[in-house]
Amino acid sequence: MARTSSPVTSSPPRAPGRSSTVSAPRGMALLSPTGHLGFTPIEEASFQVGVARGPDAVVADSGSCDIGPHPLGADEQASPRTWQEHDLRLIFTAARRLGVPMIIGSCSDTGTDRGVRQYAAYLRRLAGELGVPRFRMATIYSDVDLEALRRRVAAGARVEGLDGRPPLTLDDIDATTHAVAVMGAEPIREALRRGADVILAGRASDASLFAAPLLEAGLPAGVAYYAGKVLECASFCAEPFAGKESVLGVVEPEQIVAEPMSDYQRCTPTSLASHAMYERLDPFREVLPGGYVDMTACRYEAVDERRTRVTGSRWVPAERYTVKLEGAGRVGERALMIIGIRDPYTIARVDEAVAWSRRKVAERFRGPGYQVHYHIYGKNAVMGELEPVKEIRSHELGIVVEAVAPTRDEVAELANLAGRNFMYARLPGLRGTAGAAAFLSDEVLPARAAYRWTMNHVVEVDDPLELFRLEVEEVG
Repeated sequence: MARTSSPVTSSPPRAPGRSSTVSAPRGMALLSPTGHLGFTPIEEASFQVGVARGPDAVVADSGSCDIGPHPLGADEQASPRTWQEHDLRLIFTAARRLGVPMIIGSCSDTGTDRGVRQYAAYLRRLAGELGVPRFRMATIYSDVDLEALRRRVAAGARVEGLDGRPPLTLDDIDATTHAVAVMGAEPIREALRRGADVILAGRASDASLFAAPLLEAGLPAGVAYYAGKVLECASFCAEPFAGKESVLGVVEPEQIVAEPMSDYQRCTPTSLASHAMYERLDPFREVLPGGYVDMTACRYEAVDERRTRVTGSRWVPAERYTVKLEGAGRVGERALMIIGIRDPYTIARVDEAVAWSRRKVAERFRGPGYQVHYHIYGKNAVMGELEPVKEIRSHELGIVVEAVAPTRDEVAELANLAGRNFMYARLPGLRGTAGAAAFLSDEVLPARAAYRWTMNHVVEVDDPLELFRLEVEEVG
């Protein structure tokens, strides 16, 4: 598994049965096949090209906050199970054939204990079907014990809020249905030390999934965590933009060289730098459990037409080790109604039509348990108040009424009332009769229940493994 300091260009797959223990002192090649396992299926052609290059580990994240609070709060997967199993089968089969570690984080979209158990059950079944030789599988659980957290906060522990949130309160915990802690590299490193061939982690920092085997191989934290940041979304770090294509990162003590495995993409200095800077307020700092990656001195150099080398990343340890907590809580039942407007008079006065609908709703439904949101597609539905285009010239508008109420019956009536009143809105000067609005369907569309984020906080811990539970089993 040990690599020399020269970049990997091509090497055959390793013989089955090779030890998966990570011990390379000089460098490693990591294959990143997807930025969100199961969200849409992995492109198989570029993945197999990457497998043929003989990576030292295959690493993939399977979760995201971008999917909203519902999957975590309800403890449900957001992706089709068939797509998740498609991706798991590809990675598992290749990793066991190569005899290298397979590391999956934030299992089944949210990284709850349910997701870890789901993936583990599937791999046990798949291993039996394929007749895979005996291997060692680690499962790392990250569900937060809400009662223990309540006792901790009640005892005076300060749990700081992120992104402007105040410190965590007992009310926040009471409003939480489900919560997870976001692990750093340490629990995954511990699993590698215990000889795990397959690691299924609960909620995990994306970059830490990749950093763990690199750190365990003795590579510096600065380049290890930076490599994780660049590789976490697979082909998103290449150009032209594409999803689900594989990327190979060859990581050495002073540098990473990234290369796309698809034949139409390139990893350029611009594509790597832009990817490293996105998804945060400070483009030069990637904050992770235990510290941050300082990217202010990074140098991006093209190796050739397809590969780029990055040097100069630096790891800055934090004064105290903190772990991020993510939590979500149920708000109520939810329903949708879709309205189309083609009448130019109503389009010109759509804000007044919305106000009319709001008034009619308020006459019947009062209190914080009843909410109606109007998403006007064709007029700031995507950007909201941040939309810079204030004057629209659309010939038609689509309005999605999103209603929230305590019960299914109430939310159906609420959505119906809000939607139908676009047909009856009394606008000044309107001479026609009903018919200024059309419904995609006369019926209200039931939707999944409404949840909200209740926790986006960090808690100080004495041990990076303190909030996580690691189990190791022999499979096969």
